Amino acid sequence: MKCSTVRWGLLPELPEVESVCRHLRERVPAGSLIVRAAIVRPGIVRPADPAAVEQELTGQRITRIGRRGKHILLHLSSGRILGVHLRMTGNLYFSPDIRFREASARAWLELPGRTGIVFADPRALGRLELLDQEPASLGPEPLEASFTPAVLAQASRASRAPIKVFLLDQRRVAGVGNIYAAEALFRARINPRKPANRLNSNNIQRLHAAIVGVLEDAVQSAYNAYSSPGRFTEGEEFAVQVYGREGQPCAACGKPVRRIRQGGRSTYFCGHCQR
Repeated sequence: MKCSTVRWGLLPELPEVESVCRHLRERVPAGSLIVRAAIVRPGIVRPADPAAVEQELTGQRITRIGRRGKHILLHLSSGRILGVHLRMTGNLYFSPDIRFREASARAWLELPGRTGIVFADPRALGRLELLDQEPASLGPEPLEASFTPAVLAQASRASRAPIKVFLLDQRRVAGVGNIYAAEALFRARINPRKPANRLNSNNIQRLHAAIVGVLEDAVQSAYNAYSSPGRFTEGEEFAVQVYGREGQPCAACGKPVRRIRQGGRSTYFCGHCQR
């Protein structure tokens, strides 16, 4: 049975952000010098002074490109970090010639040889922020080895929230958004309304495997869909089983996919498969 595919556009989640980071790492060597920084949309760095941000970035070297949750982190030789949040329409990409940046470029970092990193954002909703350390309020990274079933079990035992709402809490698990939370719960065959602290060990094992599996598949899909410079192709290949498919037949049992509201967000699930 054919399912829908995820499309890049409305709200980047962890897989899309991770794919941006991976493509930047391939094109921007560690130690790259920032020859000049330009902030052309002051609002993206407010309340910081744009001129002060430009001055601090210029002359720095990019020692590492990392990610925490949905935040892109450019680690600088000064020890500080340039944090980038794409929000709804932002993109961060390597440009082989910074002079030919697009009209929606809100900031850029010029590197040697007129190459550079461009932050483009048609709706100017994204944010750039100089940080002293990585965000401390985020939970464990679901794609790192430190995220184990035991870690998930410990966090879930402390929460009575519905498991779907629990997964969207970035303090519990970093970077899991609405689409992939719904898909992970479907793979694990867990009802999104089930309280997090009511999950048994089998539920936890299935959910942990589903979260990691869904995100790994989605990261590969987003990476493959990326086309240089700074663009994603029309659609990704990650086939969603329930998200956005209200009223359509479940890929597993054929019953209609349902939609409910949880925490102000739409939740899609199969009432027959997810008990």
